[in-house]
Amino acid sequence: MGLRVRSVEPADRARVDAVLHDWNADVVARRGELVDARRHPALLANEGGRLAGVLTYVISASDCEVLTLHAAESWRGAGTALLLEVERIARASGCRRVGLITTKDNVDGLRFYQRRGFRLAAVYPGAVDESRARLKPGIPETGAHGIPLRDELELELSL
Repeated sequence: MGLRVRSVEPADRARVDAVLHDWNADVVARRGELVDARRHPALLANEGGRLAGVLTYVISASDCEVLTLHAAESWRGAGTALLLEVERIARASGCRRVGLITTKDNVDGLRFYQRRGFRLAAVYPGAVDESRARLKPGIPETGAHGIPLRDELELELSL
């Protein structure tokens, strides 16, 4: 059985919330606020009966924001399939763009998003430092590849 993406249903919620918790993404700090990703719509990718990925998002006015995107394994298509589905939902909802916030250490994510048409929209210097100080002290000082976690990057895909 191939990869299937669908909206999270009430029966899926505990499993999805556990994945978000395991990735320390149940509550995310971005743009100076904490957002509980568990309280927003989500998509899940299943492959052969196992959870292959989860994406949470927010639609407001003409924007769709990806809050979290996690794939169980890289290079298997779950992340791409989830992004394509949220793009479809955003278009159907009248959105003009899909955006997201990430950190500058997320070089794998930056490569992933740019290969799917996302562009750099804004840089928020010191935003992670501020979130660590005011909102979420558990944010580490150093991220992937030994890169200091200081700044947020906003990416967007025009629809």
